[in-house]
Amino acid sequence: MTRPETRFSGPELCALSARDAIGLLRQGEITTADLIDASLARMDQVEPDVNAVVTRCPDRALAATAAGDSLLAGLPIGIKDLNTVEGVRTTFGTKGMADHVPNASDPLVLRLEERGGVVLGKTNTPEMGAGANTFNAVCGATRNPWNTRMNAAGSSGGAAVSLATGELWLSHGSDFGGSLRSPANYCGIIGLRPSPGIAGGSSAHLGFTNGGVDGPMARDVLDCALFLDAMAGYDPVWPISFPAPETPYLETARRDAGEIRIAYTPDLNGFAAVTSEIDTVLRGALESLRLPSVTVEEHCPELPRLDETFRALRCLSFLGSYQVTPESITRHYKDTIKGNLADARAMTFDDYVQAERDRATVYNTMAAFFKTHDVLACPVNGLAPLPVEIEYPTEVAGRPMRDYIDWLQFAFLATVAGLPALSLPVGFTPSGMPVGLQLIGPPRGEARLLQVAHTLEQALNLPVTLIDPIKG
Repeated sequence: MTRPETRFSGPELCALSARDAIGLLRQGEITTADLIDASLARMDQVEPDVNAVVTRCPDRALAATAAGDSLLAGLPIGIKDLNTVEGVRTTFGTKGMADHVPNASDPLVLRLEERGGVVLGKTNTPEMGAGANTFNAVCGATRNPWNTRMNAAGSSGGAAVSLATGELWLSHGSDFGGSLRSPANYCGIIGLRPSPGIAGGSSAHLGFTNGGVDGPMARDVLDCALFLDAMAGYDPVWPISFPAPETPYLETARRDAGEIRIAYTPDLNGFAAVTSEIDTVLRGALESLRLPSVTVEEHCPELPRLDETFRALRCLSFLGSYQVTPESITRHYKDTIKGNLADARAMTFDDYVQAERDRATVYNTMAAFFKTHDVLACPVNGLAPLPVEIEYPTEVAGRPMRDYIDWLQFAFLATVAGLPALSLPVGFTPSGMPVGLQLIGPPRGEARLLQVAHTLEQALNLPVTLIDPIKG
């Protein structure tokens, strides 16, 4: 049986917002197969230059069924290559799993499919998600479409690039130390790290840990809110999950935000290094708002021992995963991961207990801060993208970096305090690379955070365009 032709071209379909594509699916104007064809054609066009979607599964996607009245209505989506998809190669970016084809899907993937998402491909990640430059020995490096000489950050680099180039309409990411926020920043798209428990939970063997979370990535704030709605809700498989809000995130994000109180800090009270180039772009964006309902002041609460606390939580997560991973896999790990494991083993029980006390102090400080402010605004990263061959910067604004974690310090606060944080595109460097503003909201305050972000997005009025890879 021949499929009826759509009145939309492939490029027109790729340029649609997720909301508009879903609307057309529900109206019967287009089919999931139309979107799959458009997506695959776009991948054929851009993948040789960016290497973002490293495994495609078109036959599986075409065989999927999704009710038109479901939330995502049959929209093709991307899944990061750290989450299993039944019958689809899932490598975790490590040699020991280069040919791994799982026989079961991750619970979050099952949820997204139940809500109408159609998995079309797996997006690239650094090995085991460790590192903020997306490359690995299995699939190679992902390049930034705004300048393919540069990196796309990580570890959700493939997801961010797949959105910026128009290969997909929504793409799943995850975040511990900015793994979702940094790629969104470098690629000019939206990335939201939710509070723990909002979008599922941690892995089956570390179900009560809450440093690493899954989250939505999209081209604009409302699409991001829609994708969060598709992820949200309680399921007993995740011990820290809880029910979705009565009012969907998308609906709240569309409402009038009223008075918005923003505190901006360029460096978290000197904690994190930032170049003048990045600070200038962010200040310029905030100064350009000129909305009577928005007030901006420069302020940041004291955040003692934030570095030590974050590193302890990360060590705990790494060691917990390593202990249940076979030696046939771990023996291939890159040196930076081996270094993380050595750091974890060197810590004492007293160190971890101290980290929990320090974490409570940071949380209490931020809870008090949010009584007088809606969001804390700061950089996502302290410098613009570097050449893809450079794993991480050795210095930022003249400050030496001790290791590949140091330059990610702007990510630590949201993770340590369990706060939602969003990267919002707000401008460009003089060389034309995107710059995002990190907005950190109150505990489980995703709805208000999205509402604020949507207001700022509308005020800044930056165009949402698909990027044809630019060769530097």
